[in-house]
Amino acid sequence: ALVTARAFVAGKIKNTRQVLVRGAREAKDGEECTRLTRRADDLAAALRALPAAGDLDTLRGIEGEAALQYFAGLNLVLRADARAVFAMDGRSRRPPRDRMNALLSFLYAMLMNDCRSAVEAVGLDPQLGFLHAVRPGRAALALDLMEEFRPLADRLALTLVNRGQLNGDDFTEHQGGAVTLAEGGRKAVVVAWQEKKHEELAHPLLEQAVAIGLLPLLQARFLARTLRGEMESYLPFIGR
Repeated sequence: ALVTARAFVAGKIKNTRQVLVRGAREAKDGEECTRLTRRADDLAAALRALPAAGDLDTLRGIEGEAALQYFAGLNLVLRADARAVFAMDGRSRRPPRDRMNALLSFLYAMLMNDCRSAVEAVGLDPQLGFLHAVRPGRAALALDLMEEFRPLADRLALTLVNRGQLNGDDFTEHQGGAVTLAEGGRKAVVVAWQEKKHEELAHPLLEQAVAIGLLPLLQARFLARTLRGEMESYLPFIGR
């Protein structure tokens, strides 16, 4: 369980780090480039710490700290004139407390559905996970699988904001501080997600281009083969 959970975390951290590295490369402000590079270095340090994690709690602690560093830097990848509307104060859920968190939560929900379908399609029980604790009604294995794909959703969220495809009016602020996507915003995000799934990325293991929408199914197959002893270890998808 620890070895497999470590693979999920490694995939997530590597892919989130790429988001920050790309942001640093494209940053127009020197100070912001430096700050993003520092955050990326912190994630590289988290990766180096993974092999020494001797139990799941330690592993989850490394993953949690890496996530804090990542989300702290994500605002700097936003277009400067969009930050007043879309800047996030860390990750908030149930409910999201700002527009970016509302957008990410909506995208993650769609990604979760795709991962759950992929896990079930290869004959695995989505309730029995490795990294995520098993709880009644919780698709722990689907949550495990989606970790390495979260940065794909993050990149789409950044693209929608930075290109002006979403604005503040696409969200609803509720009494008590919760923020959700309005109907028009939801429709725009669903369409963008479906279009995103048709884009192709190079798969490092297959050494060929694969549609993003097929990645969860492919990785679920690799996971199933690992659990059945047909592969030595699970290899997460690492984007470029």
